[in-house]
Amino acid sequence: MTAGPMGVQSAVRVHRAISEIGQDAWDACAASTGDPFVSYDFLSILEESGCVAARTGWAPQHLTVLDEADQVAGVMPLYLKSHSQGEYVFDHSWADAYERAGGRYYPKLQCSSPFSPVTGSRLIVRPDIDAAEGRSALMGGALTLCERMGASSLHVTFPVEDQWRWMGERGMLLRQDQQYHWENRGYETFDDFLGALSANRRKTIRRERRDAQEGLEIVALTGADLTEDHWDAFFAFYMDTGGRKWGRPYLNRPFFSLLGQRMADKVLLILARRPGGPFIAGALNLLGRDCLYGRHWGCVEDAPFLHFELCYYQAIEHAIRLGLPRVEAGAQGQHKIARGYLPSAVYSAHWIADPMLREPVARYLERERAAVESDMEMLTEEYSPFREER
Repeated sequence: MTAGPMGVQSAVRVHRAISEIGQDAWDACAASTGDPFVSYDFLSILEESGCVAARTGWAPQHLTVLDEADQVAGVMPLYLKSHSQGEYVFDHSWADAYERAGGRYYPKLQCSSPFSPVTGSRLIVRPDIDAAEGRSALMGGALTLCERMGASSLHVTFPVEDQWRWMGERGMLLRQDQQYHWENRGYETFDDFLGALSANRRKTIRRERRDAQEGLEIVALTGADLTEDHWDAFFAFYMDTGGRKWGRPYLNRPFFSLLGQRMADKVLLILARRPGGPFIAGALNLLGRDCLYGRHWGCVEDAPFLHFELCYYQAIEHAIRLGLPRVEAGAQGQHKIARGYLPSAVYSAHWIADPMLREPVARYLERERAAVESDMEMLTEEYSPFREER
């Protein structure tokens, strides 16, 4: 007779650093997700490099729940925030309205993988544990902590859909947005993918790739091939993009060294240079079990269509080669549709303590969800580059 799932204890523990939990205990829960962004290595690199800390406005408050044998049965990556930067789910207008009305929006609690607009598990329960029981314990602990710390709200950003719906059933406010993802429809080559597109899009993509690659050498690096020289070059690209787009990049140089030391097998770094010269541009991807995640890009020399080549077309080629079902190319960018990345729903869930803020936000989110659904449908119908969808 097969034993059923193991139960959990009612008490939830709070940890001010992920190192207090330990890699074995954390990854006993998180490894089964196949998601590098909630792995112990990734989250601990953020803390060890100083990118995530109280002084940067991301104070760790990770939660654990124990099983009946006093082993970690579930974990929740949680942070006390003093601002709304680095989240990619924008609540600045909520904060402004609340503070104009005399409220105090910060601090708030944020459940996420910092600086990563990537869908994944947020209430992370060990595979042999009753999932609903583990989720309930973690969510209850987060809400209790929110009350005890005097935080205005709890925000769970980019959860997988089933956890999002589960949280909605338990009274959290549901928000929906969209990104642009590429899906592998059984392609064996990049030409197979092109064959699924309209003739005009095939022609345009071939021209963009030809122009982007002209006079350049493109290299893809992973594992032991990554060196500190490569990270030096990429950090310069990252800082250039960060400085132009949002003024204050979130990641520092030590983060990339630690990433190369501890997660090299999960890294796909694509760099471009003129033969014999220094690298001029690069795109950083992380590899999950079922997805290639495009995260950062930058350049120090402009070249036509190079952004599309390194970030979108190279990502598709490598996903096909690796047999990965999809590519997530980051937040925003309607221009991705023409490159084969179609609208895809992403989610967040929100608990707001004060009814004077919670009720208008709930009404707003109801209208916003309907608008997002309509926009996704329109964009797919009107702009999809695929022959069968036009």
